[in-house]
Amino acid sequence: MGQTVFIPRELDANEPRVAASPDTVKRLAGLGLDVVVESGAGTASRIPDEEFAKAGAAIGKAGDVARADVVLKVRRPTDAELKGYKSGAAVIAIMDPYGNDVAVAALARAGVTAFSMEFMPRITRAQSMDVLSSQANLAGYQAVIDAAAEYDRALPMMMTAAGTVPAAKAFIMGVGVAGLQAIATARRLGAVVTATDVRPAVKEQVQSLGAKFLAVEDEEFKAAETAGGYAKEMSKEYQAKQAALTAEHIAKQDIVITTALIPGRPAPKLVSAAMVASMKPGSVIVDLAVERGGNVEGAVPGKVVTTANGVKIVGHLNVPGRVAASASLLYARNLFAFLETLVDKTTKQLSIKRDDELVKATMLTDGGKVVHPAFAKATVEPPKGQHVEPAAIPATTMVADASVKKTAPKKTADKRSATGKSAAQKSAGKPKGIA
Repeated sequence: MGQTVFIPRELDANEPRVAASPDTVKRLAGLGLDVVVESGAGTASRIPDEEFAKAGAAIGKAGDVARADVVLKVRRPTDAELKGYKSGAAVIAIMDPYGNDVAVAALARAGVTAFSMEFMPRITRAQSMDVLSSQANLAGYQAVIDAAAEYDRALPMMMTAAGTVPAAKAFIMGVGVAGLQAIATARRLGAVVTATDVRPAVKEQVQSLGAKFLAVEDEEFKAAETAGGYAKEMSKEYQAKQAALTAEHIAKQDIVITTALIPGRPAPKLVSAAMVASMKPGSVIVDLAVERGGNVEGAVPGKVVTTANGVKIVGHLNVPGRVAASASLLYARNLFAFLETLVDKTTKQLSIKRDDELVKATMLTDGGKVVHPAFAKATVEPPKGQHVEPAAIPATTMVADASVKKTAPKKTADKRSATGKSAAQKSAGKPKGIA
């Protein structure tokens, strides 16, 4: 009898995704593993229990996790869930450890070997395991769909006998994985698309998708990217020039989508209240970074806010989960690709090679300890009854407020468009960052 992989139903009411698909269940069985799927785990992703059963999984209950050697999840397990896990079990999920030291310490105390999929290194052999990219891709797509749903006009230009309907103007801020997909989707729907980013290398990618690139292209801009594909901190003079250009451009747009997110930090502010106030009534802004504080001043997590001047600011949470059926299929393949590297093909047993670069990059806890160097402080117990969060890393403004002239603090921290990788990043071996 092989080792057991358990796929639970996600307890978070706002999480419709599931960590397996009929295809990955079949592949896991092919590795010699016994697969148990909790009843109802795939319902919100349009995968009924019968489909999992046909693929070779046993349909079980939540308590079956007690005998699992591997647990595949979407979100980090709660304290209540961890109480049922077997010590030494491998738990693979999107752990979201930044700012959650107490939860990381709980994983260590439970004795599980926890892997955080969002830390997967961006190297060639790990491309199929990159959950940030697979989920950001769908987030970029869904952002445009959500914008179109809130926008009370047609997106493409329509020439009719009764007259011409002008095409909507869409502006994408941040050209990573999500930004590129947003550009492509908006273009398919017929919008006139422009995009901006502080990395020169993405200009060609933007233009290849039929959009116009917007930036102050001076000498500083040409040297604004590191060898690893990250954006350099721009001078206050450049920020002022870029802010003026952006502010003038936003006032003319119908749809704005922001995608800038930096792991472990509050989201950088891209759109000020003054910029929002300059937009036309009926315009729509979609903030994909709202869960980390937002790129847009006035964005509220989980809500669609209508401003005094009639602009809608969309702050949906878990945007990939809004297309759960597709997101789950991609995420499940990411997990399988990683788990496959942890299974010995001869013995059909879990065999974690702790010196492997993928393991070292993603392993969060092991043997009752927090082993990831970035979270070593999570082993420190908080005061009794008190949840202590680490101090937040200050956010920086990627696009300054053109209406307020302030001296920007001089910092050297790298920044990048949140949801993505650049061409230079790919050529440099895709260093770890944001999807």
